[in-house]
Amino acid sequence: MIQGTHNALDDPRNKDISIFINNELLPRDEAKISVFDSGYLVGDGVWEGLRLHDGVLVFAAQHLDRLWQAAATVGMKLPFSREDLLADIHKTIEANNMHDDVHVRVMVTRGIKKTPSQDPRLTITGPNVVIIAEHKKASPETKEKGITLFTSTIRRGSPDYLDPRLNCHSKLHEVQALIQALEAGADEALMLDIHGFVSTCNATNFFMVKGEEVWTSTGQYCMNGITRGNVIRVCEENRMVCRQKNFSLFDVYGADEAFVTGTFGGLTPVIRVDGREIGAGKAGRMTKRLSDLYEGLIRAEAEKGN
Repeated sequence: MIQGTHNALDDPRNKDISIFINNELLPRDEAKISVFDSGYLVGDGVWEGLRLHDGVLVFAAQHLDRLWQAAATVGMKLPFSREDLLADIHKTIEANNMHDDVHVRVMVTRGIKKTPSQDPRLTITGPNVVIIAEHKKASPETKEKGITLFTSTIRRGSPDYLDPRLNCHSKLHEVQALIQALEAGADEALMLDIHGFVSTCNATNFFMVKGEEVWTSTGQYCMNGITRGNVIRVCEENRMVCRQKNFSLFDVYGADEAFVTGTFGGLTPVIRVDGREIGAGKAGRMTKRLSDLYEGLIRAEAEKGN
């Protein structure tokens, strides 16, 4: 099994899922989109990943806020409402008879181009909407074992050319960072900002623990993570000190604990960074407590429903 925060237990039901493409449900092996799609041609699209827990899309409002913000940022007018999109997601889930341990990927591209080009004026259709819902339960082995990180030379960009908070299809710099980490023998990449401070990872947000304090980046150069925000919220609600601040690898190498956050994996312990063992080299007390509190928040959201 590939080690990392997106490790999922194998589920044979995924071979027969139906995928939503522009108001049509298609078998997995028939789900296709044009090679003239803007997302394929130039990475012109935005996306979200949501979790279905006990029949409820948890934190759906936060995810939709982020999707609509991303669309507005790239100048993409969405010809449907949030309620419409939620209905389509639930339609996809119901068609696949899904209830729990499900990951939903929603992708919206600018549409089909008349010819290969960056120019949005050459788009001849409305946005393409794809919804992929899969049975995906995070591997408990990964949470138990933890992951290793390698600091990439690829930096998180400045907001004036590609804001790191934008959840868009243009992810090549993150792929490059991950490739460096894999070639160095690590599971995933740690990325610095343009000033050399710790920013985020290639697909998750980074936290470290120093004493009784939890540290994470300022948020200026990292992904606008829903789970990141909810962990900060959990800290505030439970009177745990969480500092959003600049810190460097100097601080990380001497951390007592470290973990990463993401919609799919929740909180995942980090046991080594750049070959240096973090703390005891396993999930620490604060990481375990925060993980439990976050799971409690998910249960509370599920009880409220959509």
